[in-house]
Amino acid sequence: MVTKASSPRRDMDVTLFLFSFLLTLTALVEAAGRGVTNNNNKNGGLGASFIFGDSLVDAGNNNYLPTLSRANMKPNGIDFKASGGNPTGRFTNGRTIGDIVGEELGSANYAIPFLAPNATGKALLAGVNYASGGGGIMNATGRIFVNRLGMDVQVDFFNTTRKQFDDLLGKDKAKEYISKKSIFSITIGANDFLNNYLFPLLSVGTRLTETPDIFIDDMLDHLRDQLTRLYQLDARKFVIGNVGPIGCIPYQKTINQLNEDECVDLANKLANQYNVRLKSLLEDLNKKLPGAMFVHANVYDLVMELITNYKKYGFKSATKACCGNGGQYAGIIPCGPTSSLCEERDKYVFWDPYHPSEAANVIIAKQLLYGDIKVISPVNLSKLRDM
Repeated sequence: MVTKASSPRRDMDVTLFLFSFLLTLTALVEAAGRGVTNNNNKNGGLGASFIFGDSLVDAGNNNYLPTLSRANMKPNGIDFKASGGNPTGRFTNGRTIGDIVGEELGSANYAIPFLAPNATGKALLAGVNYASGGGGIMNATGRIFVNRLGMDVQVDFFNTTRKQFDDLLGKDKAKEYISKKSIFSITIGANDFLNNYLFPLLSVGTRLTETPDIFIDDMLDHLRDQLTRLYQLDARKFVIGNVGPIGCIPYQKTINQLNEDECVDLANKLANQYNVRLKSLLEDLNKKLPGAMFVHANVYDLVMELITNYKKYGFKSATKACCGNGGQYAGIIPCGPTSSLCEERDKYVFWDPYHPSEAANVIIAKQLLYGDIKVISPVNLSKLRDM
C-alpha cells in the first residue's frame, strides 16, 4: 500500500479545523457558567449562587458523568442565548429557574457546574452548580440512570469549594462572602418519588418494607442532616423548593393514559405529604440554627397554577411536551435529536416529558423573587439577598 504525502495546504486545513473545533468546544464549556452582565446589584448585589438539586436545575454536571441522564444533545438549549442555542446539559430549551434567579439578583455569570473543567479560580466567585439529573435526597435514588450526584455527594463537593474560597479570598473574607452575601438554593425530592419509591420493579422492595410515612420520614431525616452540614460550612441564606405536582407531568399522564384534565393521584398525594412536613422542618431549623434563614418555596402551588390556568399566562398547552415522543402527550421518550418539536416553544408549560420550558421557568422564578408569603416564606428572594 502506498501512502501519499500530505500537502502543506491539506495540513493547514486540518490544523485550522482542529483549532476551530477546540474553540467551539471551549466556548460551549464556558457558556455553561456564563451569563449576561446586568445592573441589578443592590446593596452590593448577590455574592455567590450555590445551586443544589436535580435535573430541574442541572447546568451540565451530568455531561461529565457516565450516565443515562443527559441533556447535552439538541434541541435542548435551543433558546439558551449564552451558548448560541447549543446544548449545555440543561434539561430545558433555555434557562433554568436557578439561572433566572441569579440574573435577577445581580449575578454577572451563571453558577458554573462543579464538574466543568473551567470551574476553578475566580470563576467560582459568581457561584457553583452541583445539581445533577437523576439525583435525590436518598443515595439510592436514580440508580436506574447508572450514575448521578445525590445530595450527599453534592454537599461533599461544596466542602471542596469551601476550601477553594479560603484560598481565593482568605479565611475571614471567604466566611463573610459565603455567609452574608451568598444564597444556597436546593431543588430536590421529586426523583425520590419518581425514580425511587414509585418506580416500577426497582421500588417493590422499598414499598413492601416502608409505608409512605416512613419513607418520607427517612427523606426528611437525610435532608435535615444535609442542610445542617451546609450550615456548618458557613451557609446561612437558604431557599428550599418543595416537590411540584409530579402526577401532572407529561410522562405520568402518558404512561397512565389520563385525560388532559387528570393527574396521577398517588404521586401528587405523596408530594403533598412530603411538602407539609418539609415546611415544618424548615421552620424548626430556623429556630435551632442561629443566624440562618431557611426560606420555603411553594413550587407545588406555582406549577399547579400554571397547569390549571395555563391560558391566563399565554400558554397553549399544559399537558403535552414541546419536545419528546410517545403517546398522546409526547411523554415517553426524553427530548433528543429524533424527537418531535413544537413550533411555539414559549407556548408550552412543559419542554419535555419531565421539565418546564424556559417560559414557565421565568414565571416561576419571578414569583420566587418578588412574590408574597403564599408562594415563598418567610421572605422572597429579593429580600433574602438584601438581609
